[in-house]
Amino acid sequence: MQVSFGMGSPARVPWIAFTTPEMKVSKGFYPVYLYYKDRQTLILAYGVSETEAYAEAWPVEIQNEANTIEAFFGEKVPRYGDSFVFKVYQLQFAKHSDSFAIVYAKSGELAGDKELESDLQTLLEYYGKVASLKIRDEKSPTSQGLFYMEKQLEDFLIHNWDNTELGKRFDLIVEDGELMSQQYKTDIGPIDILAKDKKTGSHVVIELKRNQTSDDTVGQATRYMGWIKANKGDDNVKAVIVAGSYDKRLDYALRMVPNIEVFLYEISFKLKDFSQ
Repeated sequence: MQVSFGMGSPARVPWIAFTTPEMKVSKGFYPVYLYYKDRQTLILAYGVSETEAYAEAWPVEIQNEANTIEAFFGEKVPRYGDSFVFKVYQLQFAKHSDSFAIVYAKSGELAGDKELESDLQTLLEYYGKVASLKIRDEKSPTSQGLFYMEKQLEDFLIHNWDNTELGKRFDLIVEDGELMSQQYKTDIGPIDILAKDKKTGSHVVIELKRNQTSDDTVGQATRYMGWIKANKGDDNVKAVIVAGSYDKRLDYALRMVPNIEVFLYEISFKLKDFSQ
């Protein structure tokens, strides 16, 4: 976490950013709180560096669908106008007092500690999916190459669905000829893959355990299951975690959540001599 309220003089737009070890606010992309004091507006944003270009960026769907901060305000802003809006809050100050309440700018509903924590956690989890985090201690080219391949696992599963163990049991969701399953949108973040059980028709939340801890992965899967139950009326929703390994924490957690299964994947390659 990095924080800036100004050096010598107060910052025009104070910020609190959450970056990976490989990134900086001056070079990278990251979740960030930006406070536009003159508008009493706090924005939780998909932050974009203003100083140096970075090799990676927020996914195209964010860049295409989320408003930039300048687009949201409809005018040029002092700083960070090219960052993308995730949540917008308004600060409401009490008269003759320094106390204030935080409300959602769109609905006017109170954003308490629980709501603020949930919003931040949702964005951080999404960031964890798309950022180039190191998931192994090894710094070898092989380790980094495996991580790159793991990042492509979701696309591989989708493109080869019918030939996978998942495809034998679950169907992808297609509406009006459009595939809806991949990165299925919810108001608590995107589900990696949402499918349906071939036998029962119930929804199946499929989450890929990339750089996350076992606790994070199970918690995320259960949250999405809860969302499906509440918003799709599916009491029989279940989940599948696709992981590269199975540890004790995952084992113990799943003993208490019997409607979550685990599929293990293996990544392998071989080198062979080339001779003409």
